[in-house]
Amino acid sequence: MKIARPRLLAGSLAVAVLSIVAFAVVLATQASSDDDVDARLTPGVVTFPNDGLANANVEGDQLPVVDLGDRDGNAISTASFLGQPLVVNFWYASCPPCVKELPDFAEVHAEMGDAVRFIGVNTQDSVEEMERFAADRGVTYELYRDDFGDLVDAIRLVNTPTTLFVTPDGGIIEQTGVLDADELRSEIERLLEASA
Repeated sequence: MKIARPRLLAGSLAVAVLSIVAFAVVLATQASSDDDVDARLTPGVVTFPNDGLANANVEGDQLPVVDLGDRDGNAISTASFLGQPLVVNFWYASCPPCVKELPDFAEVHAEMGDAVRFIGVNTQDSVEEMERFAADRGVTYELYRDDFGDLVDAIRLVNTPTTLFVTPDGGIIEQTGVLDADELRSEIERLLEASA
């Protein structure tokens, strides 16, 4: 018996389409009944909390208390950073906006580092890469690693670079994306006013 290839192809395509539709229906049903699911499937549209494209707004929140790693792998609590105004910058070496931004942070740190504490939080690189990359851009302020993503998860960070401006008591008063030196100076002035 000879099977016509066009009918076999059409039948195979029909089965594949029906399988995909059935799978989508199952996912949609599970998504609507499971509170732990982060994505929701709607025909033709997939959405994520916070659209999945922007950082959660943490202005007005307290800086989360989590452990970061220093260059030697020691756990350092973010609670130990409190007591003076903070500039907390999240970055990594292969992030093009970070490459552009870090020399400006180094410049402003040299000018204003006595009035505000700068903290660099690297989200991806090895200690060696983090230190080399930062040094090549003139950075001399404190650098820490978020090896397990504890701080990134706590503030629901999606995009890098991100900078938090934190009062001495831990209140986050501003959250920004890429900054140049003048914008950073302006944000620090606001931070210092809020911290007075």
